[in-house]
Amino acid sequence: MRILMVSDVYFPRINGVSTAIQTCRETLAGEGIDVQLVAPDYGTGTNPGSDGDTAESWISRVRGRPAPRDPEDRVLAWRALRRAVDQALARGVDLVHVQTPFFAHYAGHRAARRHRLPVIATYHTLFEEYLQHYAPFAPVSWLRVLARRFSRAQCNELDAVIVPSQAIHRRLGEYGVTRPMHILPTGIPLARFAPLTASVGTPSASLRSDFRAAHGIADERPVALYVGRVAGEKNIDFLLDVAALARESTPDLLLLIAGEGPALPALRAATEARGLAQHVQFLGYLDRRHELPACYAAADAFVFASRTETQGLVLLEAMAAGLPVVALAVMGTIDILGARRGALVPDDNPAAFALELSQLLRDAPLRRRLGAEGQAYAAEWSDTALAPRLADLYRRIAAGQRSSR
Repeated sequence: MRILMVSDVYFPRINGVSTAIQTCRETLAGEGIDVQLVAPDYGTGTNPGSDGDTAESWISRVRGRPAPRDPEDRVLAWRALRRAVDQALARGVDLVHVQTPFFAHYAGHRAARRHRLPVIATYHTLFEEYLQHYAPFAPVSWLRVLARRFSRAQCNELDAVIVPSQAIHRRLGEYGVTRPMHILPTGIPLARFAPLTASVGTPSASLRSDFRAAHGIADERPVALYVGRVAGEKNIDFLLDVAALARESTPDLLLLIAGEGPALPALRAATEARGLAQHVQFLGYLDRRHELPACYAAADAFVFASRTETQGLVLLEAMAAGLPVVALAVMGTIDILGARRGALVPDDNPAAFALELSQLLRDAPLRRRLGAEGQAYAAEWSDTALAPRLADLYRRIAAGQRSSR
């Protein structure tokens, strides 16, 4: 079976959608499904994947221009995109899977209908909560109405929608989405993280010491880690508040922020202005296959405060690496954190979060216990465990389309 994915984003642009596409392609091959992709050309020459892999025979790259207010992303050339999708479909495809709601959605949907193919989409991003960060001068209430209408219209013209969590399923139902919705989380490549632990619940000592030495971090310094896009919707300002409060009881606390994004200059400035320069270190983008697992091993706790996630895969990555988590359980992260396995879930205020974090950093047995719990829990969300469910969904939708002809 052959699937065509169409997306406005893919590596070398780093985000959850890129990671999800890569994970799906790698695991679905074992289910007898060949994934092809139409995605942007970023003008980098080789367009490497997250691990530097330049073998791109399965990808059709489309030119574009930097997106306004977010130059990391691309606005695809419409005619070139339509041509690339049509050419991919001409090679034989059973189903079109749209991964983003911009030009990729319209090109993928229109081409699928012309070729009488089923078309589905994954709802990766809760735009109701995002738009205010990118259109700060528009009324929030107006932006919410616009986002809801936009999502409802797009979802209702598909054959089915994949949602990563119960919370997103409920939210889209409230929007008025009537098409079939399937709750199917994106799995994590467990093997990239679990083998890097020395024992259950204990990150590798050599990885820990090597990473800390490379970044000038003392061996015994308590370290909290955030990994992800550095953008307004990730609520990283909240983590700066937490660091400022937690250092009162943990004076040598260090908050590591691994990632890149449009909020990085403002966060750097805020760190300096608040006198946190000795307590916050910005690492930038880390290679996912080597540097990122080592970074997890070097930390003592993983912290996450986003209120807009559709799922929150990075929480599971941290757990798979044996790292205890302190995070807000809001929107999509509730599905992961609701079990309270491998994680502490404080109230949604910096004081409560800082208290939980400080207590965890002082309690080594608690960290080991949560680390072991988290590793066992993350195994239930592995890519290999979830891939058969996605493959089965593809086959059922494709079969239903054939039977209706």
